[in-house]
Amino acid sequence: MKKQVLLCLLGCLVAGVVRAAEVPQVANVMARQITSLNGAWNYIVDVQEEGYYDYRMNPTRWGFFVNAKPQRPEDLIEYDFDKAPTMQVPGDWNTQDDRLFFYEGTVWYKRSFEWHRNGDHRTLLYFGAVNYEAHVYVNGKLAGHHVGGFTPFNYDVTDLLREGENFVILKVDNKRRAENVPTLIFDWWNYGGITRDVLLVDVEPVYIENYRLQLESLEGRRLSFSVRLNRPEAGQQVTLNIPELKLKKTVTTGADGTATIFMKAKPQLWSPENPKLYQVEIQRGTETLRDEVGFRTIEARGKQLLLNGKPIFLKGISIHEEKANGGGRANSTADAHTLLSWAKELGCNYVRLAHYPHNEYAVREAERMGIMVWSEIPVYWTIAWTDAGTYANAERQLTDMISRDQNRANVIIWSIANETPHSAQRDEFLSRLARHARSLDSTRLISMAMEVTSASNYKNRLQDNMSEYVDVVSFNQYIGWYRDVNDASKMEWEIPYDKPVIVSEMGGGAKYGLHGDKNQRWTEEFQENLYRENLAMLDKIDGLAGLSPWILKDFRSPRRVLNGIQDYYNRKGVFSDRGEKKKAFYVLQEWYRTK
Repeated sequence: MKKQVLLCLLGCLVAGVVRAAEVPQVANVMARQITSLNGAWNYIVDVQEEGYYDYRMNPTRWGFFVNAKPQRPEDLIEYDFDKAPTMQVPGDWNTQDDRLFFYEGTVWYKRSFEWHRNGDHRTLLYFGAVNYEAHVYVNGKLAGHHVGGFTPFNYDVTDLLREGENFVILKVDNKRRAENVPTLIFDWWNYGGITRDVLLVDVEPVYIENYRLQLESLEGRRLSFSVRLNRPEAGQQVTLNIPELKLKKTVTTGADGTATIFMKAKPQLWSPENPKLYQVEIQRGTETLRDEVGFRTIEARGKQLLLNGKPIFLKGISIHEEKANGGGRANSTADAHTLLSWAKELGCNYVRLAHYPHNEYAVREAERMGIMVWSEIPVYWTIAWTDAGTYANAERQLTDMISRDQNRANVIIWSIANETPHSAQRDEFLSRLARHARSLDSTRLISMAMEVTSASNYKNRLQDNMSEYVDVVSFNQYIGWYRDVNDASKMEWEIPYDKPVIVSEMGGGAKYGLHGDKNQRWTEEFQENLYRENLAMLDKIDGLAGLSPWILKDFRSPRRVLNGIQDYYNRKGVFSDRGEKKKAFYVLQEWYRTK
Protein backbone atom coordinates (compact mmCIF):
# COMPACT_ATOMS: atom_id res chain seq x y z
CA MET A 1 0.00 0.00 0.00
CA LYS A 2 2.87 2.40 0.85
CA LYS A 3 4.41 1.69 -2.55
CA GLN A 4 1.09 2.41 -4.27
CA VAL A 5 0.75 5.74 -2.45
CA LEU A 6 4.31 6.74 -3.38
CA LEU A 7 3.75 5.89 -7.04
CA CYS A 8 0.52 7.86 -6.99
CA LEU A 9 2.30 10.90 -5.59
CA LEU A 10 4.94 10.60 -8.29
CA GLY A 11 2.19 10.31 -10.87
CA CYS A 12 0.59 13.47 -9.54
CA LEU A 13 3.85 15.36 -9.97
CA VAL A 14 4.44 14.28 -13.54
CA ALA A 15 0.81 14.81 -14.56
CA GLY A 16 0.88 18.46 -13.66
CA VAL A 17 -0.57 20.49 -10.82
CA VAL A 18 -3.59 18.79 -9.29
CA ARG A 19 -6.47 21.25 -9.17
CA ALA A 20 -9.34 18.83 -8.54
CA ALA A 21 -10.12 17.32 -5.19
CA GLU A 22 -11.98 14.22 -4.08
CA VAL A 23 -14.86 15.57 -2.06
CA PRO A 24 -16.99 13.51 0.33
CA GLN A 25 -19.54 11.30 -1.37
CA VAL A 26 -22.58 13.23 -2.54
CA ALA A 27 -25.76 11.55 -1.32
CA ASN A 28 -28.83 10.70 -3.40
CA VAL A 29 -27.05 11.59 -6.60
CA MET A 30 -30.01 10.73 -8.84
CA ALA A 31 -32.09 13.48 -7.23
CA ARG A 32 -29.65 16.15 -8.41
CA GLN A 33 -29.07 17.94 -11.68
CA ILE A 34 -27.04 15.34 -13.54
CA THR A 35 -25.63 14.62 -16.98
CA SER A 36 -24.96 10.96 -17.69
CA LEU A 37 -21.64 9.93 -19.20
CA ASN A 38 -22.86 6.34 -19.56
CA GLY A 39 -22.63 4.74 -22.97
CA ALA A 40 -19.81 3.89 -25.37
CA TRP A 41 -16.28 4.61 -24.10
CA ASN A 42 -13.11 4.00 -26.09
CA TYR A 43 -10.69 1.62 -24.40
CA ILE A 44 -7.07 0.51 -24.70
CA VAL A 45 -5.71 -2.64 -23.03
CA ASP A 46 -2.34 -1.84 -21.46
CA VAL A 47 -0.80 -5.07 -20.18
CA GLN A 48 2.58 -3.55 -19.24
CA GLU A 49 1.19 -0.13 -18.26
CA GLU A 50 3.25 1.71 -20.83
CA GLY A 51 0.61 4.43 -20.76
CA TYR A 52 1.61 5.24 -17.18
CA TYR A 53 5.28 4.22 -16.74
CA ASP A 54 8.38 4.60 -18.89
CA TYR A 55 10.62 1.61 -19.57
CA ARG A 56 12.39 2.18 -16.22
CA MET A 57 9.04 1.94 -14.40
CA ASN A 58 8.97 5.64 -13.60
CA PRO A 59 5.63 7.48 -13.98
CA THR A 60 5.72 9.52 -17.17
CA ARG A 61 4.18 12.88 -17.90
CA TRP A 62 3.51 11.79 -21.49
CA GLY A 63 1.12 8.98 -20.58
CA PHE A 64 -2.09 7.96 -22.30
CA PHE A 65 -3.97 10.38 -20.03
CA VAL A 66 -2.66 13.28 -22.16
CA ASN A 67 -4.66 11.99 -25.16
CA ALA A 68 -1.92 13.30 -27.45
CA LYS A 69 -2.39 13.76 -31.19
CA PRO A 70 0.39 14.02 -33.79
CA GLN A 71 0.99 17.60 -34.83
CA ARG A 72 3.43 16.75 -37.68
CA PRO A 73 3.70 13.75 -40.00
CA GLU A 74 6.87 12.56 -38.28
CA ASP A 75 5.45 12.68 -34.71
CA LEU A 76 5.55 9.31 -32.96
CA ILE A 77 2.46 8.63 -30.83
CA GLU A 78 1.74 4.94 -30.30
CA TYR A 79 -1.89 5.10 -29.20
CA ASP A 80 -5.09 6.70 -30.45
CA PHE A 81 -8.25 6.60 -28.35
CA ASP A 82 -10.36 7.85 -31.23
CA LYS A 83 -9.49 4.74 -33.27
CA ALA A 84 -9.74 2.37 -30.33
CA PRO A 85 -12.73 0.03 -29.91
CA THR A 86 -15.57 0.90 -27.55
CA MET A 87 -17.34 -0.84 -24.72
CA GLN A 88 -20.39 0.05 -22.70
CA VAL A 89 -20.17 1.89 -19.39
CA PRO A 90 -21.38 0.86 -16.92
CA GLY A 91 -20.13 -2.63 -17.59
CA ASP A 92 -17.28 -5.03 -17.00
CA TRP A 93 -14.60 -5.70 -19.59
CA ASN A 94 -14.57 -9.47 -18.96
CA THR A 95 -17.90 -10.12 -20.69
CA GLN A 96 -17.63 -7.41 -23.36
CA ASP A 97 -14.34 -8.51 -24.92
CA ASP A 98 -13.53 -12.23 -25.21
CA ARG A 99 -9.81 -11.46 -25.01
CA LEU A 100 -10.34 -9.98 -21.55
CA PHE A 101 -12.38 -12.79 -19.98
CA PHE A 102 -9.63 -13.72 -17.48
CA TYR A 103 -7.74 -10.43 -17.72
CA GLU A 104 -6.44 -8.73 -14.60
CA GLY A 105 -4.48 -5.58 -15.21
CA THR A 106 -4.83 -2.11 -16.66
CA VAL A 107 -7.37 -0.88 -19.19
CA TRP A 108 -7.62 2.79 -20.17
CA TYR A 109 -11.05 4.35 -20.82
CA LYS A 110 -11.80 7.61 -22.63
CA ARG A 111 -15.00 9.61 -23.16
CA SER A 112 -15.50 13.06 -24.71
CA PHE A 113 -18.35 15.30 -23.59
CA GLU A 114 -19.69 18.83 -23.86
CA TRP A 115 -19.70 21.11 -20.82
CA HIS A 116 -20.91 24.68 -20.36
CA ARG A 117 -20.44 26.78 -17.28
CA ASN A 118 -23.54 27.41 -15.18
CA GLY A 119 -22.82 30.67 -13.39
CA ASP A 120 -20.93 30.05 -10.16
CA HIS A 121 -22.10 26.42 -9.93
CA ARG A 122 -19.59 23.64 -9.41
CA THR A 123 -19.37 20.37 -11.36
CA LEU A 124 -18.70 17.05 -9.67
CA LEU A 125 -17.54 13.99 -11.60
CA TYR A 126 -19.24 11.02 -9.94
CA PHE A 127 -18.49 7.30 -10.27
CA GLY A 128 -20.85 4.71 -8.78
CA ALA A 129 -17.95 2.24 -8.66
CA VAL A 130 -14.77 1.35 -10.54
CA ASN A 131 -13.06 -1.97 -9.93
CA TYR A 132 -10.54 -1.78 -8.43
CA GLU A 133 -8.10 1.12 -8.64
CA ALA A 134 -8.82 4.23 -10.68
CA HIS A 135 -6.67 7.16 -11.78
CA VAL A 136 -9.03 9.80 -13.15
CA TYR A 137 -7.86 12.49 -15.58
CA VAL A 138 -9.85 15.39 -17.00
CA ASN A 139 -8.40 17.14 -20.05
CA GLY A 140 -5.04 15.54 -19.31
CA LYS A 141 -4.89 16.67 -15.66
CA LEU A 142 -5.15 14.30 -12.72
CA ALA A 143 -8.46 14.69 -10.92
CA GLY A 144 -7.71 12.00 -8.37
CA HIS A 145 -6.88 8.43 -7.42
CA HIS A 146 -9.36 6.03 -5.84
CA VAL A 147 -8.86 2.55 -4.37
CA GLY A 148 -11.78 0.17 -3.77
CA GLY A 149 -14.13 -1.49 -6.22
CA PHE A 150 -17.66 -1.20 -4.81
CA THR A 151 -18.39 2.24 -3.40
CA PRO A 152 -19.05 5.65 -4.98
CA PHE A 153 -16.57 8.51 -5.21
CA ASN A 154 -16.62 11.97 -6.78
CA TYR A 155 -14.33 14.88 -7.59
CA ASP A 156 -14.92 18.59 -7.98
CA VAL A 157 -13.55 19.01 -11.51
CA THR A 158 -14.85 22.51 -12.23
CA ASP A 159 -11.38 24.00 -12.51
CA LEU A 160 -10.23 21.28 -14.90
CA LEU A 161 -13.10 21.79 -17.35
CA ARG A 162 -13.25 24.17 -20.27
CA GLU A 163 -16.14 25.62 -22.22
CA GLY A 164 -17.22 23.25 -24.97
CA GLU A 165 -15.57 19.89 -25.63
CA ASN A 166 -13.77 18.03 -22.83
CA PHE A 167 -12.52 14.52 -22.26
CA VAL A 168 -12.15 12.23 -19.27
CA ILE A 169 -9.68 9.34 -19.19
CA LEU A 170 -9.43 6.61 -16.57
CA LYS A 171 -6.64 4.18 -15.86
CA VAL A 172 -8.52 1.22 -14.37
CA ASP A 173 -6.54 -1.59 -12.73
CA ASN A 174 -8.14 -4.71 -11.22
CA LYS A 175 -4.94 -6.56 -10.29
CA ARG A 176 -5.25 -8.42 -6.99
CA ARG A 177 -2.83 -7.44 -4.23
CA ALA A 178 -2.21 -8.84 -0.76
CA GLU A 179 -2.92 -5.51 0.94
CA ASN A 180 -6.19 -4.87 -0.90
CA VAL A 181 -9.74 -5.26 0.42
CA PRO A 182 -10.55 -7.95 -0.73
CA THR A 183 -7.12 -9.53 -0.76
CA LEU A 184 -5.44 -11.91 -3.23
CA ILE A 185 -8.00 -14.73 -3.10
CA PHE A 186 -11.79 -14.55 -3.13
CA ASP A 187 -14.53 -16.79 -4.46
CA TRP A 188 -16.14 -14.55 -7.06
CA TRP A 189 -15.20 -13.13 -10.44
CA ASN A 190 -12.85 -10.17 -10.44
CA TYR A 191 -14.88 -8.11 -12.90
CA GLY A 192 -12.75 -5.17 -14.05
CA GLY A 193 -13.96 -1.87 -15.39
CA ILE A 194 -16.22 1.10 -14.78
CA THR A 195 -19.01 -1.06 -13.40
CA ARG A 196 -21.55 1.58 -12.31
CA ASP A 197 -22.84 4.97 -13.47
CA VAL A 198 -20.63 7.90 -14.45
CA LEU A 199 -22.31 11.27 -13.97
CA LEU A 200 -21.58 14.98 -14.08
CA VAL A 201 -23.36 16.57 -11.13
CA ASP A 202 -24.20 20.27 -11.17
CA VAL A 203 -24.20 21.77 -7.65
CA GLU A 204 -24.23 25.22 -6.13
CA PRO A 205 -21.08 26.49 -4.37
CA VAL A 206 -22.78 25.51 -1.11
CA TYR A 207 -24.90 22.38 -1.40
CA ILE A 208 -26.42 19.64 0.71
CA GLU A 209 -23.75 16.97 0.82
CA ASN A 210 -25.66 14.40 2.87
CA TYR A 211 -28.62 14.00 5.18
CA ARG A 212 -30.08 11.43 7.52
CA LEU A 213 -33.76 10.86 8.30
CA GLN A 214 -34.60 8.11 10.81
CA LEU A 215 -37.24 6.80 13.16
CA GLU A 216 -35.30 6.86 16.44
CA SER A 217 -37.83 5.05 18.62
CA LEU A 218 -41.32 3.60 18.54
CA GLU A 219 -42.28 5.41 21.73
CA GLY A 220 -43.78 8.71 20.66
CA ARG A 221 -42.71 8.00 17.06
CA ARG A 222 -39.60 10.16 17.46
CA LEU A 223 -37.94 11.13 14.16
CA SER A 224 -34.51 12.63 13.73
CA PHE A 225 -33.25 14.67 10.79
CA SER A 226 -29.64 15.67 10.27
CA VAL A 227 -28.11 17.55 7.37
CA ARG A 228 -24.54 18.31 6.37
CA LEU A 229 -23.40 20.91 3.84
CA ASN A 230 -20.33 20.47 1.69
CA ARG A 231 -18.41 23.05 3.70
CA PRO A 232 -18.63 24.77 7.08
CA GLU A 233 -21.27 27.40 6.55
CA ALA A 234 -23.26 28.83 9.44
CA GLY A 235 -26.73 30.28 9.12
CA GLN A 236 -27.91 28.22 6.14
CA GLN A 237 -31.59 27.29 6.39
CA VAL A 238 -32.63 23.80 5.29
CA THR A 239 -36.29 22.78 5.18
CA LEU A 240 -37.56 19.22 5.55
CA ASN A 241 -41.01 18.59 4.08
CA ILE A 242 -42.98 15.31 4.29
CA PRO A 243 -46.37 16.33 2.86
CA GLU A 244 -48.21 13.08 3.65
CA LEU A 245 -47.31 13.46 7.33
CA LYS A 246 -48.06 17.19 7.26
CA LEU A 247 -44.56 17.68 8.62
CA LYS A 248 -42.50 20.72 7.66
CA LYS A 249 -39.50 21.83 9.70
CA THR A 250 -36.65 24.26 9.07
CA VAL A 251 -33.21 23.95 10.63
CA THR A 252 -30.30 26.39 10.62
CA THR A 253 -26.75 25.13 10.21
CA GLY A 254 -24.07 25.87 12.76
CA ALA A 255 -20.48 26.89 12.14
CA ASP A 256 -19.59 23.33 11.06
CA GLY A 257 -22.25 23.33 8.35
CA THR A 258 -24.48 20.76 10.07
CA ALA A 259 -27.84 20.80 11.81
CA THR A 260 -30.01 18.25 13.63
CA ILE A 261 -33.62 18.30 14.77
CA PHE A 262 -35.91 15.82 16.54
CA MET A 263 -39.64 15.66 15.76
CA LYS A 264 -42.72 13.68 16.67
CA ALA A 265 -44.78 12.03 13.93
CA LYS A 266 -46.93 8.96 13.38
CA PRO A 267 -45.80 7.40 10.11
CA GLN A 268 -46.94 4.03 8.89
CA LEU A 269 -44.05 1.68 9.56
CA TRP A 270 -42.07 0.08 6.75
CA SER A 271 -42.18 -3.73 6.77
CA PRO A 272 -41.97 -6.56 4.23
CA GLU A 273 -45.77 -6.80 4.29
CA ASN A 274 -46.21 -3.03 3.90
CA PRO A 275 -43.09 -1.41 2.40
CA LYS A 276 -44.43 2.09 2.91
CA LEU A 277 -42.26 4.93 1.61
CA TYR A 278 -42.93 8.63 2.08
CA GLN A 279 -42.15 11.35 -0.45
CA VAL A 280 -39.62 13.65 1.18
CA GLU A 281 -38.31 17.05 0.06
CA ILE A 282 -35.18 18.69 1.46
CA GLN A 283 -34.67 22.28 0.36
CA ARG A 284 -31.89 24.84 0.77
CA GLY A 285 -32.28 28.01 -1.25
CA THR A 286 -32.89 26.97 -4.87
CA GLU A 287 -31.67 23.43 -4.23
CA THR A 288 -34.32 20.75 -3.68
CA LEU A 289 -33.60 17.06 -3.16
CA ARG A 290 -36.41 14.51 -3.36
CA ASP A 291 -36.29 11.07 -1.83
CA GLU A 292 -38.51 8.17 -0.79
CA VAL A 293 -37.93 7.26 2.85
CA GLY A 294 -39.43 4.56 5.04
CA PHE A 295 -39.54 4.43 8.81
CA ARG A 296 -38.97 1.35 10.96
CA THR A 297 -37.01 0.12 13.96
CA ILE A 298 -34.79 -2.94 14.18
CA GLU A 299 -33.31 -4.31 17.39
CA ALA A 300 -31.91 -7.43 18.99
CA ARG A 301 -33.44 -8.34 22.33
CA GLY A 302 -32.10 -11.49 23.87
CA LYS A 303 -32.25 -14.15 21.18
CA GLN A 304 -34.96 -12.38 19.20
CA LEU A 305 -34.86 -9.97 16.29
CA LEU A 306 -37.54 -7.31 16.54
CA LEU A 307 -38.78 -5.33 13.55
CA ASN A 308 -40.99 -2.47 14.70
CA GLY A 309 -41.07 -4.06 18.13
CA LYS A 310 -42.32 -7.45 16.92
CA PRO A 311 -40.36 -10.71 16.52
CA ILE A 312 -39.39 -11.53 12.95
CA PHE A 313 -37.66 -14.46 11.27
CA LEU A 314 -35.35 -13.56 8.39
CA LYS A 315 -36.21 -15.83 5.47
CA GLY A 316 -33.30 -15.06 3.25
CA ILE A 317 -30.86 -15.93 0.52
CA SER A 318 -27.38 -14.67 -0.33
CA ILE A 319 -26.89 -12.84 -3.63
CA HIS A 320 -23.87 -11.85 -5.71
CA GLU A 321 -24.08 -8.77 -7.93
CA GLU A 322 -24.14 -10.71 -11.19
CA LYS A 323 -26.61 -10.49 -14.06
CA ALA A 324 -29.43 -13.00 -14.01
CA ASN A 325 -28.72 -14.63 -17.35
CA GLY A 326 -25.19 -15.76 -17.99
CA GLY A 327 -23.02 -13.59 -15.77
CA GLY A 328 -21.40 -10.19 -15.93
CA ARG A 329 -21.65 -7.45 -13.33
CA ALA A 330 -25.25 -6.40 -12.64
CA ASN A 331 -25.63 -2.63 -12.96
CA SER A 332 -29.26 -1.58 -13.34
CA THR A 333 -32.62 -1.53 -11.61
CA ALA A 334 -33.82 -4.13 -14.13
CA ASP A 335 -30.96 -6.46 -13.19
CA ALA A 336 -31.75 -6.02 -9.51
CA HIS A 337 -35.48 -6.51 -9.99
CA THR A 338 -34.99 -9.85 -11.73
CA LEU A 339 -32.75 -11.24 -8.98
CA LEU A 340 -34.95 -9.91 -6.19
CA SER A 341 -38.07 -11.28 -7.85
CA TRP A 342 -36.47 -14.72 -7.79
CA ALA A 343 -35.81 -14.22 -4.08
CA LYS A 344 -39.43 -13.19 -3.50
CA GLU A 345 -40.64 -16.28 -5.36
CA LEU A 346 -38.48 -18.35 -3.03
CA GLY A 347 -40.36 -16.80 -0.11
CA CYS A 348 -37.67 -14.41 1.08
CA ASN A 349 -38.27 -11.30 3.16
CA TYR A 350 -34.52 -10.69 3.43
CA VAL A 351 -31.34 -10.92 1.33
CA ARG A 352 -27.69 -10.95 2.21
CA LEU A 353 -25.95 -8.79 -0.40
CA ALA A 354 -22.58 -10.51 -0.43
CA HIS A 355 -19.63 -9.83 -0.19
CA TYR A 356 -19.36 -6.11 -0.93
CA PRO A 357 -21.70 -3.11 -1.17
CA HIS A 358 -24.05 -3.71 -4.08
CA ASN A 359 -25.31 -1.08 -6.49
CA GLU A 360 -27.59 1.57 -4.99
CA TYR A 361 -30.21 0.47 -7.52
CA ALA A 362 -30.34 -2.96 -5.87
CA VAL A 363 -30.76 -1.59 -2.36
CA ARG A 364 -33.51 0.82 -3.39
CA GLU A 365 -35.34 -1.80 -5.45
CA ALA A 366 -35.26 -4.21 -2.50
CA GLU A 367 -36.71 -1.46 -0.31
CA ARG A 368 -39.59 -0.90 -2.74
CA MET A 369 -40.23 -4.65 -2.87
CA GLY A 370 -40.30 -5.09 0.91
CA ILE A 371 -37.02 -7.01 1.21
CA MET A 372 -34.70 -6.44 4.17
CA VAL A 373 -30.96 -6.23 3.47
CA TRP A 374 -27.69 -7.33 5.05
CA SER A 375 -24.98 -5.11 3.50
CA GLU A 376 -21.30 -6.05 3.72
CA ILE A 377 -17.79 -4.83 2.99
CA PRO A 378 -15.24 -7.19 1.38
CA VAL A 379 -13.12 -7.94 4.45
CA TYR A 380 -12.99 -11.50 3.23
CA TRP A 381 -10.90 -14.48 4.34
CA THR A 382 -7.25 -13.52 4.99
CA ILE A 383 -6.78 -9.74 5.06
CA ALA A 384 -3.45 -7.99 5.79
CA TRP A 385 -4.52 -7.40 9.41
CA THR A 386 -1.43 -5.43 10.48
CA ASP A 387 -1.21 -3.12 7.44
CA ALA A 388 -2.37 0.40 8.31
CA GLY A 389 -3.29 1.11 4.71
CA THR A 390 -5.45 -2.00 4.54
CA TYR A 391 -7.38 -0.94 7.63
CA ALA A 392 -7.85 2.58 6.25
CA ASN A 393 -9.17 1.09 3.02
CA ALA A 394 -11.67 -1.14 4.87
CA GLU A 395 -12.83 1.72 7.09
CA ARG A 396 -13.28 3.96 4.06
CA GLN A 397 -15.42 1.35 2.32
CA LEU A 398 -17.49 0.90 5.48
CA THR A 399 -17.96 4.66 5.81
CA ASP A 400 -18.98 5.04 2.17
CA MET A 401 -21.43 2.13 2.36
CA ILE A 402 -23.15 3.59 5.42
CA SER A 403 -23.09 7.13 4.02
CA ARG A 404 -24.79 6.05 0.81
CA ASP A 405 -27.50 3.81 2.29
CA GLN A 406 -28.20 5.26 5.74
CA ASN A 407 -31.69 6.40 4.70
CA ARG A 408 -32.81 3.04 3.37
CA ALA A 409 -35.33 1.50 5.76
CA ASN A 410 -34.72 -2.02 4.48
CA VAL A 411 -31.02 -2.06 5.42
CA ILE A 412 -31.05 -3.67 8.87
CA ILE A 413 -27.51 -5.11 9.21
CA TRP A 414 -24.06 -3.71 8.49
CA SER A 415 -21.63 -6.61 8.12
CA ILE A 416 -17.93 -6.00 8.64
CA ALA A 417 -16.39 -9.32 7.54
CA ASN A 418 -16.77 -12.85 6.18
CA GLU A 419 -15.01 -16.06 7.32
CA THR A 420 -11.93 -14.49 8.85
CA PRO A 421 -9.38 -16.66 10.72
CA HIS A 422 -9.03 -15.97 14.44
CA SER A 423 -6.01 -14.03 15.71
CA ALA A 424 -5.28 -11.11 18.01
CA GLN A 425 -4.48 -8.92 14.98
CA ARG A 426 -7.76 -9.84 13.32
CA ASP A 427 -9.70 -9.11 16.51
CA GLU A 428 -8.14 -5.65 16.79
CA PHE A 429 -8.86 -4.88 13.11
CA LEU A 430 -12.49 -6.01 13.25
CA SER A 431 -13.29 -4.51 16.64
CA ARG A 432 -12.12 -1.13 15.34
CA LEU A 433 -14.43 -1.53 12.34
CA ALA A 434 -17.35 -2.49 14.57
CA ARG A 435 -16.84 0.54 16.81
CA HIS A 436 -16.56 2.77 13.75
CA ALA A 437 -19.79 1.43 12.26
CA ARG A 438 -21.62 1.98 15.54
CA SER A 439 -20.32 5.55 15.77
CA LEU A 440 -21.76 6.28 12.32
CA ASP A 441 -25.12 4.55 12.79
CA SER A 442 -26.69 3.39 16.03
CA THR A 443 -30.07 2.54 14.48
CA ARG A 444 -29.00 -0.66 12.74
CA LEU A 445 -27.47 -3.95 13.81
CA ILE A 446 -23.85 -4.98 13.33
CA SER A 447 -22.83 -8.50 12.40
CA MET A 448 -20.23 -10.52 10.51
CA ALA A 449 -20.15 -14.03 9.06
CA MET A 450 -18.10 -16.08 11.51
CA GLU A 451 -16.71 -19.59 11.28
CA VAL A 452 -17.69 -22.51 13.52
CA THR A 453 -15.08 -24.47 15.48
CA SER A 454 -15.88 -28.11 16.24
CA ALA A 455 -15.81 -29.11 19.92
CA SER A 456 -16.01 -32.80 19.00
CA ASN A 457 -17.04 -34.95 16.07
CA TYR A 458 -20.76 -34.13 16.26
CA LYS A 459 -20.74 -31.05 18.42
CA ASN A 460 -20.25 -27.64 16.91
CA ARG A 461 -19.36 -24.71 19.14
CA LEU A 462 -19.37 -21.12 17.97
CA GLN A 463 -16.75 -19.19 19.88
CA ASP A 464 -15.46 -15.88 18.60
CA ASN A 465 -14.03 -12.88 20.43
CA MET A 466 -15.98 -10.65 18.06
CA SER A 467 -19.23 -11.77 19.70
CA GLU A 468 -18.69 -8.89 22.12
CA TYR A 469 -18.93 -6.34 19.31
CA VAL A 470 -21.81 -7.66 17.18
CA ASP A 471 -25.54 -7.44 17.82
CA VAL A 472 -26.34 -10.59 15.85
CA VAL A 473 -24.23 -13.77 15.96
CA SER A 474 -23.89 -15.06 12.40
CA PHE A 475 -21.91 -17.97 11.02
CA ASN A 476 -21.35 -19.99 7.86
CA GLN A 477 -21.54 -23.80 7.87
CA TYR A 478 -21.41 -26.40 5.10
CA ILE A 479 -22.24 -29.71 6.72
CA GLY A 480 -23.14 -32.08 3.92
CA TRP A 481 -20.80 -30.42 1.46
CA TYR A 482 -17.43 -30.19 3.17
CA ARG A 483 -18.28 -33.17 5.40
CA ASP A 484 -20.75 -36.04 5.09
CA VAL A 485 -24.37 -35.06 4.53
CA ASN A 486 -25.47 -37.87 6.86
CA ASP A 487 -23.75 -36.02 9.74
CA ALA A 488 -26.44 -33.35 9.80
CA SER A 489 -28.98 -35.34 11.80
CA LYS A 490 -26.35 -36.12 14.47
CA MET A 491 -25.15 -32.55 14.97
CA GLU A 492 -25.54 -30.56 18.16
CA TRP A 493 -24.93 -26.83 18.32
CA GLU A 494 -23.58 -24.76 21.17
CA ILE A 495 -23.84 -21.00 20.76
CA PRO A 496 -23.03 -19.50 24.17
CA TYR A 497 -24.34 -15.98 23.51
CA ASP A 498 -27.62 -14.38 24.46
CA LYS A 499 -28.03 -12.91 20.99
CA PRO A 500 -30.07 -13.74 17.88
CA VAL A 501 -28.44 -16.25 15.53
CA ILE A 502 -28.34 -16.02 11.73
CA VAL A 503 -26.89 -18.85 9.68
CA SER A 504 -25.35 -16.57 7.09
CA GLU A 505 -24.36 -19.37 4.70
CA MET A 506 -25.16 -23.05 4.11
CA GLY A 507 -25.56 -25.16 1.00
CA GLY A 508 -23.86 -27.25 -1.62
CA GLY A 509 -23.38 -27.43 -5.36
CA ALA A 510 -25.39 -29.02 -8.15
CA LYS A 511 -25.36 -28.67 -11.90
CA TYR A 512 -28.82 -27.90 -13.21
CA GLY A 513 -30.22 -30.85 -15.17
CA LEU A 514 -27.75 -33.40 -13.77
CA HIS A 515 -29.76 -36.13 -12.03
CA GLY A 516 -28.88 -39.22 -10.06
CA ASP A 517 -28.91 -40.74 -6.60
CA LYS A 518 -29.14 -38.43 -3.57
CA ASN A 519 -25.62 -39.54 -2.58
CA GLN A 520 -24.16 -38.64 -6.00
CA ARG A 521 -22.34 -35.34 -5.71
CA TRP A 522 -23.19 -32.54 -8.18
CA THR A 523 -26.68 -33.91 -8.89
CA GLU A 524 -29.81 -31.91 -8.13
CA GLU A 525 -30.90 -34.79 -5.90
CA PHE A 526 -27.72 -34.48 -3.80
CA GLN A 527 -28.32 -30.75 -3.27
CA GLU A 528 -32.02 -31.36 -2.59
CA ASN A 529 -31.21 -33.92 0.12
CA LEU A 530 -28.51 -31.68 1.58
CA TYR A 531 -31.07 -28.90 2.00
CA ARG A 532 -33.60 -31.24 3.65
CA GLU A 533 -31.03 -32.54 6.13
CA ASN A 534 -29.57 -29.11 6.89
CA LEU A 535 -32.88 -27.34 7.40
CA ALA A 536 -34.02 -30.01 9.85
CA MET A 537 -30.72 -29.64 11.70
CA LEU A 538 -30.69 -25.84 11.79
CA ASP A 539 -34.28 -25.69 12.98
CA LYS A 540 -33.05 -27.04 16.33
CA ILE A 541 -30.67 -24.13 16.99
CA ASP A 542 -31.74 -22.13 20.03
CA GLY A 543 -32.26 -18.52 19.01
CA LEU A 544 -32.24 -19.11 15.26
CA ALA A 545 -33.54 -15.81 13.88
CA GLY A 546 -32.69 -16.07 10.21
CA LEU A 547 -31.05 -17.89 7.36
CA SER A 548 -29.39 -16.81 4.09
CA PRO A 549 -28.30 -19.97 2.22
CA TRP A 550 -25.49 -19.85 -0.31
CA ILE A 551 -26.69 -18.80 -2.91
CA LEU A 552 -29.53 -17.51 -5.13
CA LYS A 553 -27.94 -18.35 -8.49
CA ASP A 554 -24.79 -19.93 -9.85
CA PHE A 555 -22.09 -17.30 -10.32
CA ARG A 556 -18.70 -17.09 -11.97
CA SER A 557 -15.61 -17.96 -9.95
CA PRO A 558 -12.07 -18.68 -11.19
CA ARG A 559 -11.57 -21.03 -8.21
CA ARG A 560 -14.17 -23.49 -9.56
CA VAL A 561 -12.44 -25.33 -12.40
CA LEU A 562 -13.98 -28.84 -12.57
CA ASN A 563 -14.60 -29.37 -16.28
CA GLY A 564 -18.06 -30.37 -17.36
CA ILE A 565 -19.54 -29.48 -13.95
CA GLN A 566 -18.32 -26.13 -12.64
CA ASP A 567 -16.54 -24.67 -15.68
CA TYR A 568 -15.57 -21.58 -13.67
CA TYR A 569 -18.94 -21.31 -11.94
CA ASN A 570 -19.75 -21.77 -8.29
CA ARG A 571 -22.72 -24.14 -8.63
CA LYS A 572 -24.24 -23.66 -5.18
CA GLY A 573 -27.18 -21.64 -6.54
CA VAL A 574 -30.77 -22.78 -6.10
CA PHE A 575 -31.14 -21.26 -9.57
CA SER A 576 -28.77 -22.00 -12.43
CA ASP A 577 -26.83 -19.14 -14.00
CA ARG A 578 -29.64 -18.99 -16.59
CA GLY A 579 -32.44 -18.80 -14.03
CA GLU A 580 -33.61 -22.41 -14.03
CA LYS A 581 -34.85 -23.70 -10.67
CA LYS A 582 -33.04 -26.64 -9.13
CA LYS A 583 -34.80 -29.13 -6.86
CA ALA A 584 -33.34 -27.49 -3.74
CA PHE A 585 -35.31 -24.34 -4.57
CA TYR A 586 -38.58 -26.10 -3.75
CA VAL A 587 -37.25 -27.58 -0.49
CA LEU A 588 -36.22 -24.14 0.76
CA GLN A 589 -39.40 -22.52 -0.53
CA GLU A 590 -41.56 -25.01 1.39
CA TRP A 591 -39.51 -24.58 4.58
CA TYR A 592 -39.98 -20.81 4.39
CA ARG A 593 -43.73 -21.31 4.05
CA THR A 594 -43.70 -22.90 7.52
CA LYS A 595 -41.92 -19.92 9.12
